[in-house]
Amino acid sequence: MSGKTLHTLTQEAIQLLKRLIATQSFSGEEDGTALLIEAWFNSNNISFERENNNIWAFNKYKEDGRPTLLLNSHHDTVKPNLGYTLNPLEPIEKDGKLFGLGSNDAGGCLVSLLATFAYFYETENLPYNLVVVASAEEESSGPNGLNSVLKHLPELDCAIVGEPTEMQLAIAEKGLLVLDVLVEGTPGHAAHPNDNVSIYNALPVIEWFRDFRFEKVSDVLGPIKMTVTGINAGKQHNVVPSDCNLVVDVRVNDRYTNLEVLDIIRKEIGSKAKVTPRSLHLNSSSIPKRHDLVLAGIELGRTTYGSPTLSDQSVLSCQSLKLGPGYSPRSHSADEFIYIKEIEEGVELYIKILSKFLKQDTIPAQKAATQSE
Repeated sequence: MSGKTLHTLTQEAIQLLKRLIATQSFSGEEDGTALLIEAWFNSNNISFERENNNIWAFNKYKEDGRPTLLLNSHHDTVKPNLGYTLNPLEPIEKDGKLFGLGSNDAGGCLVSLLATFAYFYETENLPYNLVVVASAEEESSGPNGLNSVLKHLPELDCAIVGEPTEMQLAIAEKGLLVLDVLVEGTPGHAAHPNDNVSIYNALPVIEWFRDFRFEKVSDVLGPIKMTVTGINAGKQHNVVPSDCNLVVDVRVNDRYTNLEVLDIIRKEIGSKAKVTPRSLHLNSSSIPKRHDLVLAGIELGRTTYGSPTLSDQSVLSCQSLKLGPGYSPRSHSADEFIYIKEIEEGVELYIKILSKFLKQDTIPAQKAATQSE
């Protein structure tokens, strides 16, 4: 175990989070927070590697041939919600809350996982190798995020992805498929007869996306959900446009791959529209409820559920669990915050869950807080 107490690791995690909040790290612009995370690794005498703005490290006594458990969360943020009344880059602690951009999504998760990794870093003879990745470009699903690090890692057997779940166990996550849908017609002058208007042709296509139901329903995630979120056609009042363009957001359950969903949509739509996916790699993810990692959480009173929101789980091919302190509806909101006690509980629960999974003794929280260095 780490030479530092649980209490010390937790307090250092909170201080790191405050520094992360104070450093702008919009997705794709995370160099400043990457340097802070490097400094944290150095202060804990942990060897690490970095590529672009991703930083990762293995446990000290990693051994070839052992399975690998990934601990991951991200240090990039979205841009501030326009409703902010506080300075989004000022860490403000008030009434037990820590305000600031990225505090809930996902800074609290990241620093809690880093503290947890430090706790186990020097433990010998673990049944799993541990690798922690502080990743970039999660919010933008960019090319230089966790997906770009995977080639440097051994095959992963399972993962914990830190996102705000109130430390409940998200055992499945919906994938995302964004479609550009082109509906064509005959362009012309609005004053003349026209039986092939692209906007009118789009109406049954829109209705199809609203009404169609996929056959397979997930026990955890429910049905696939499709929503038309954008319509664009025409530039002048007296010109019938040749095209009507739709954007469709598809949330895919764990009973289908994104490619399977795309094939079904194209078959059903037929010649009515041209369907083009923006990407196919953001697939759904899951972990069996009977997996030892999940059972370790259930034994500690945690509940399981399916998450509708996307995370870096989507780029992983291994079984993965989404778990972290914080509350998902606070993410991307104005005056974002996380409770200090959520971080404290998060570090303690991460350690207890991993201790059960790795068959290690856990230092009770009340004793750890009073131990000396």
